[in-house]
Amino acid sequence: MDAEAWDERYAAAELVWSVTPNQFVAAELADLPPGRAVDLAAGEGRNAIWLARRGWSVTAVDFAQVGLDKGRRLAEEADVTWVCADATTWRGEGYDLAVVAYLQLPAAERREAVRRAFEALRPGGTFLLVAHDSTNLAEGTGGPQDPAVLMTSADVLDDLGEASYELLHADRVARQVPDGHGEADRTAWDCLVRLVRRA
Repeated sequence: MDAEAWDERYAAAELVWSVTPNQFVAAELADLPPGRAVDLAAGEGRNAIWLARRGWSVTAVDFAQVGLDKGRRLAEEADVTWVCADATTWRGEGYDLAVVAYLQLPAAERREAVRRAFEALRPGGTFLLVAHDSTNLAEGTGGPQDPAVLMTSADVLDDLGEASYELLHADRVARQVPDGHGEADRTAWDCLVRLVRRA
């Protein structure tokens, strides 16, 4: 989907995503001391706002202005700077944290976004990516049905090429999804990569 299609999607609903942060973002980052963070492909800003309310100074980047405008309204006084830019071309530097959550792009474009996020970090900065895992298509529930925009943690590490980092977590993780009809939750499979940039 392009920026215009996402703008239409955001305009058609009060909120496309929840106001609470992604469960893996919250679990992985709750104990990290605040600093400067970038949320790349931030959408309506749920992760950016959560980080800001925990003391982070956050740059929320997305190419859909309607999503960013919603996030700005939700953020109230939270320390978030809203930037309308494409994740594959945006540039930043000196960040302590880069978050990429559920960015759905074909491999070549994803690689650009992953590298932009990593390169925005200072040495010692944390990179966290959460996305729909490739196995979710056959083994899980929900998420994109186009295999071209799914990935594994190995794909993400390959995207980083020769970059120097300390790997903390790279795996497939289960996320429970309510079925909406009072039946048992279903399992969705995500990939999660957390690492720290070396000097």
